[in-house]
Parts: sequence; C-alpha cells; structure tokens
Amino acid sequence: MIPTPDFAAMDGDTLLKNLEQFCALQGASDIHVSPQKHDVRLEWRMHGILQPLASITHEHYTDFIRRIKFASKLKLNVTNVPQDGQYTFAVNEAGTDGKPVARTVNVRVATLPSRFGEALTLRLLDPRRGILPLEKLGFPMEIKKQLEELMDIPHGLILVTGPTGSGKTTTLYALLSTIIGKECNIITLEDPVEYELPGIIQSEIDADHDYTFAGGLRSILRHDPDVILVGEIRDLETAQTAVNAALTGHLVLSTLHTNSAVEAITRFLSMGVSPYTFAPALRAVLAQRLVRTLTPACRKEGAGCDPSENGSYDGQMSLPELLNVTPSITQLILQLEQAPAIEAQARKEGYRTMKEWGTEAVKQGVTTREEVERVTG
Repeated sequence: MIPTPDFAAMDGDTLLKNLEQFCALQGASDIHVSPQKHDVRLEWRMHGILQPLASITHEHYTDFIRRIKFASKLKLNVTNVPQDGQYTFAVNEAGTDGKPVARTVNVRVATLPSRFGEALTLRLLDPRRGILPLEKLGFPMEIKKQLEELMDIPHGLILVTGPTGSGKTTTLYALLSTIIGKECNIITLEDPVEYELPGIIQSEIDADHDYTFAGGLRSILRHDPDVILVGEIRDLETAQTAVNAALTGHLVLSTLHTNSAVEAITRFLSMGVSPYTFAPALRAVLAQRLVRTLTPACRKEGAGCDPSENGSYDGQMSLPELLNVTPSITQLILQLEQAPAIEAQARKEGYRTMKEWGTEAVKQGVTTREEVERVTG
C-alpha cells in the first residue's frame, strides 16, 4: 500500500492533485470533505467503508473547494444551496510492461451547505473499478454460469437490486460486456452515464429538458434495439413501459432499490404494474451486496488477523441472491402471492440467500463472518 501523503501540510492546489492520484491508485470510491468548527475532516470510502484520511485547515479548504468548483463548473459565489457538477482527471499507473498507462477518472461533485462551510462529496468513477468482466466480480461459479445463460435469452426482464453502493451498475455493465459484438443493438438509458462502454449506444436522461426514464425508454424503442438497459425504474410509467418492451421481443435490464430478490417482485406490483404482464415478462432478479475480502496473508490458516481492522481486507466480492423465474414462480406472481410464498417455492428450486452464499465464502476463507453480518444483517 502506498504511504499516505501528509495532506495537512499541502495548499489547495497541491492537495487536490495529490488527493486525486492517491485515492484513484488505492481504489477509493468516494472522497468526503466535512468542515468542522476548528478544522476540516477528509475521509475516503475504501471497499465500502468510510475511513478517516486527514484534517486540514479552513484556509487550505477554502482554496481546495474553489479549485474543485472551478474544475466542475460550479458557481464560486454560491454557498447556500447544493450544487452538482463533474470533471475528469488523468491517472498514470505502471502497466505490466513497466511503461506508464494513462486512464481518465470521472468525478461527480456534490456540495451541501453545512454549519461551518460547504460539505463536499467527490465520487470517483474509475473505469478500472467500474468496468470489469463478470468473472472478476467474485460471484460463485454457479451464479456466474446462470447469469451468462440469462444474457443469451432473446427477450424478457432482468432486474438487479440492492442499496446504493452495492455494485449494481458494475454488474449490469459486466452483463452487457458478455454480449457486446454479438450482432445485437444495445442501447442504455442512464442517470448519469457513469462509464463509457465501446460498442453500444449510451443515452443520458435530462430531467431539465423533460427527457426522463419513461420518455427516453419510449424513444429507444423506435431505434430497433435488441437489448435495453434502463438505469433505474422509479415509477409506474417506466416500469410498465419496461415490461411491455420485454414482452415485445426485447431483453430489458434495470435496477431497483430493494433488500432482497423476492422483494423486487412485490415492489414492482405495488407500483401498479399489471401482474398479467409482469409475470410473463420477468426472467430473473439478482440481489447483491459487496463484502470485503481478506488479504492473501489473512486468508492463511492461523494468521490471526483482526476482522475489525481495515488492514485485514484488500478487495471486495459480490454476495448474490439470484431468483430465476420458473413457471411455478410465474404462477405465484399471477396469483398475487406474498414474498414468503414466493421464496418458499424458489428455495425448492435451488434459491439461496446472500447470507447463505456468505457463509460459503467464510468457509473458503475469502471473507469473515463479521463482514457477512455487516452487509446482510
């Protein structure tokens, strides 16, 4: 691990450049800047955990946030209302041959007025973390194989569910990457486009100009797509349009915010989607969480690493919950059965929960029981 620079001693410009490079090279997903009464707290989110990084003076913070605002085209003189923007920076890292390899990191910037100044969150959208092949996501081989088979079906609806930060977008991009170049027209509708995927059409919604998920999805259908990715289903109109698209010869992928795979079914129906269209359209629901994985040294028997120490972990893997919609599950949806009845039938057909898959990962020494409990409850 690269030694942490002395951020507290840096002025605004030097701080920004060093912070960007350090966090990108280490694989951080977010940087948080929180003004306090006497100083400003810097934190970063590593492997899903928010960790302290440094404390800087208000003087350096003022210069730092001005440079962030300038780069992301935010109004410098506006401090009493939230603002959102973005900018990019380049990271140089040694390749396998020792030569420097450059990549561009996109930064989503969000400010928030607070008691002692503007709080700042920087989300680092690094293609090295966000665009990964399916086999790199840590799914059990059984789940990986089933996901690949799902991407070969000609039409239907596949949902990926979980809270913010559970890796839904990364999984969707990995699924799309398995079929790019296979003589199909792939179009995405995102808010915003997080990573650029070559070989497909990516469209970004613009609510200020009335370009919404529902309206954008209707427009996409006029472009003869084979596969459609809808970044998120938030309302009845988008949900029903996605279902209709799945029934008329398109493979539709999208996300929901639910705690489990089974809950996604009841959530869809609670939006008002007709069960008579939803049931035959739905092919599968994948719920997931990200757990930290142990370092190679800590995976050895008798290593004695503390599971509460951040240094015991060096990566993340996905814990899945894949609900394949069989004819019996379809019938239960048509009958408006509740989640327990659907889960009971799914278990008869091989369904396993995230906690059960986590227990397997613990037995294999990949992660810890404490990690599985942290993300699954």
